[in-house]
Amino acid sequence: MFQVAHRVSGALQRFREGMKTLGVLDAIRMHPDAFRLLFSHEPSPLTADVLEQLFEIRLSAVGSNKRRAEEWVVAFWRDYLLDVEEVEGPLQLGGILAFATGANAIPPLGFSPRPSVDFLHELPLRQGRHLPPANTCINCLRLPVLNKFKDFKETMDFALKTLRTPEHTLLKSVAC
Repeated sequence: MFQVAHRVSGALQRFREGMKTLGVLDAIRMHPDAFRLLFSHEPSPLTADVLEQLFEIRLSAVGSNKRRAEEWVVAFWRDYLLDVEEVEGPLQLGGILAFATGANAIPPLGFSPRPSVDFLHELPLRQGRHLPPANTCINCLRLPVLNKFKDFKETMDFALKTLRTPEHTLLKSVAC
């Protein structure tokens, strides 16, 4: 009780006094719904377009072979986001965001650093081991460079399903 109420009561009382000086406190009491957005944050629902614009895509140099392959993967990424939105809705889009950043909603002040997408060109020799790694410290998702959307979708689905199972949390992201 002391930590929650009594310790901060002096600061809250001064805050209340300051709000009274210009009549703000009375206005808040009369119209609480009008002031709700000023004092609390409700995250907007995630959509494929919001996620697509949120992530900065880091492409290789123009004209390089890597760039051409990356542009295909960017198209796969956009199609994948649309598919997830259509089939599973905003909850799973939050899962994609959580996989890359550690947050399942966009914070009120945004991300620092901005979430980004890099590309994983060096695929391992063993088939099926090209999972997309994420580093939540720098908000970076590395997408595997694959030739077919079907392979890309299966890889992403497997990685995100792995995210939901606690015994496979090592695959989720790189630790800070």
